[in-house]
Amino acid sequence: MTSSETLDVIARRFACRAYQDTPVPSDILHTVAEAGVRAPSAVNRQPWRFIVISDKAALDEIGTAGLEGLKSADEAGYARIQSRGGVLLYNAPAMIVVATEPQPGSYPVELDAGIAVSHMALAATSLGLNTCIVAMPGVAFQDPALKAKYIPEGFDFTIALLLGYATNPGGTPHEPDFSKIIYV
Repeated sequence: MTSSETLDVIARRFACRAYQDTPVPSDILHTVAEAGVRAPSAVNRQPWRFIVISDKAALDEIGTAGLEGLKSADEAGYARIQSRGGVLLYNAPAMIVVATEPQPGSYPVELDAGIAVSHMALAATSLGLNTCIVAMPGVAFQDPALKAKYIPEGFDFTIALLLGYATNPGGTPHEPDFSKIIYV
């Protein structure tokens, strides 16, 4: 297999589900968010806003609300989080929420959000951070007051990126199944 710095970052990134309480420097958060803004989007609409949250009280508020919402909305999801320590945001010291603005027709803003969050996850990994791409915090934003507090008007939660330093930095990336590739 051909190798490059980017391919090495892709190969070593893993879904971190336990973070140290060490804050992420604001300049690194800024750089990671800029990587998201540089992501391509269909028709260059850039239907997103990136909400960078590093305030512990805000993260705790979102995590607690999300866990409570998950308890009644998704029993299996709630059970999975409980089996992983019972903390929705895994004690991450930072999170970047990708909120999207609905577009006319069947324009798939979720695809653009996925591309952007992937850019940010790889940028963060290249800068020495650990990440986890998550959708479950979206349950917290079902609460209109919480949504109004953190998500710009006219936008909806789509996906988020947890960032920080792993309590176990030697985490294992998922095992790729190369049989999923079909060549024509």
